[in-house]
Amino acid sequence: MADYLMLASLFASLVGFIFFYICFSIRIGRPLAAGGTNHKSASVTTKSTSINGECRSGDETDVIIVGAGVAGAALAYTLAKDGRRVHVIERDLTEPDRIVGELLQPGGYLKLMELGLEDCVEDIDAQRVFGYALFKDGKNTRLSYPLEKFHADVAGRSFHNGRFIQKMREKASLLPNVRLEQGTVSSLLEEGGTIRGAIYKTKNGKEMKAYAPLTIVCDGCFSNLRRSLCNPQVDVPSCFVGLVLENCKLPYENHGHVVLADPSPILFYRISSTEIRSLVDVPGQKIPVELQDAFIAAIDKGNIRTMPNRSMPAAPQPTPGALLMGDAFNMRHPLTGGGMTVALSDIVVLRDLLRPLRDLHDSYTLCKYLESFYTLRKPVASTINTLAGALYKVFCASPDKARQEMREACFDYLSLGGVFSNGPVALLSGLNPRPLSLVIHFFAVAIYGVGRLLLPFPSPKRMWIGARLISGASGIIFPIIKAEGVRQMFFPATVPAYYRGPPPHPPQ
Repeated sequence: MADYLMLASLFASLVGFIFFYICFSIRIGRPLAAGGTNHKSASVTTKSTSINGECRSGDETDVIIVGAGVAGAALAYTLAKDGRRVHVIERDLTEPDRIVGELLQPGGYLKLMELGLEDCVEDIDAQRVFGYALFKDGKNTRLSYPLEKFHADVAGRSFHNGRFIQKMREKASLLPNVRLEQGTVSSLLEEGGTIRGAIYKTKNGKEMKAYAPLTIVCDGCFSNLRRSLCNPQVDVPSCFVGLVLENCKLPYENHGHVVLADPSPILFYRISSTEIRSLVDVPGQKIPVELQDAFIAAIDKGNIRTMPNRSMPAAPQPTPGALLMGDAFNMRHPLTGGGMTVALSDIVVLRDLLRPLRDLHDSYTLCKYLESFYTLRKPVASTINTLAGALYKVFCASPDKARQEMREACFDYLSLGGVFSNGPVALLSGLNPRPLSLVIHFFAVAIYGVGRLLLPFPSPKRMWIGARLISGASGIIFPIIKAEGVRQMFFPATVPAYYRGPPPHPPQ
């Protein structure tokens, strides 16, 4: 019994500390500085010159970008706007048709404004998003983004992913120093441990070699080039089965909807004025064939799409002459819709690092300098990555009583409103990328769940469930934090690369 009393005392102390800190220390992040085509885009004219199958870009191109998805297209425009000569090689320049990358959080929209790309969500029937609605066991609660301190135009956006990408491709291709070419990159060109460019096949099947002092790989979640630039540890906890609902209304318009179903969440959000995307999360790496066939047979149109939900912490191997970006570099569960926000934030960090440099040809010095990128990106990336992985595990149903209590506590905690909802939603939206706030709110949820168990009268059984709830919460979040990097996530100023300045300009 003494052990139980000591455990109860520990819980009481922890409750006091957590809620004292929340009441007096948590503040929402400050606003960040912000810097007509048809849905089916026009084709982009590209040009390329070669000598004996080699595109000798060393003197004509500053940066090769592999892939023109969200990250690649935005990066091409950003670097070219700063005067870089950019050669983009994309496998397929037709409009993509995907079931993810359709919701941009407000923090991501702010980054889009900072890059000068906010007009890319115009004229594609994009829908403004002001928050989320959660549904569980007949109850529901609405969670609004804390947008009071921001310009009226700042909100989330949801849209057809392909339309958004085509708008960014078109905008990038209009710059005279961007060459956008359709081709499939098979490998990177390496000489003496330094990446010099890429080998690719053109649309007509001709093999070419392109050279540039810096090659940035943005070829997406199915990247075939990442293994040469990082140590990927890809996890596939579930798959999304997606379909489009037409001409119907959501309970809360201009909000994403999350149904805490058994065994895992179901998402609904608008992607146009007449279409609602439905994403059913199916745990496991593959959709069971029997389930897929039955599901398809039950839908008249049969327009069912599936997508594996991948998670991969950033594990870079700094390589002279090359850099990884986007989903090729770092992935998280798409439940929270944070992928594009992380990618656009990374582009802002990289742009600011490259701006002082006139010459990119000293690959080794550039590589050492860009090591700071991996630390400077951490506040935004690690917050969104950790929250996505932790929320997915909390929102999934479980036969374990402690996990059930954690799930119920999370729903009720968010329903409290005020700082208890604004804080987590500010983290999720990318408006307040502070890892410490994330950890505090996560354990505040756990402590809230323990308090519900112990009131009005604690019992040995309830205290045991409470102890397992705390243990389970720790088992969810601490492995994710470890994978993200404790030092870079919480103590970035202790990393030497954090202070690394640009290399001196070579003499004229």
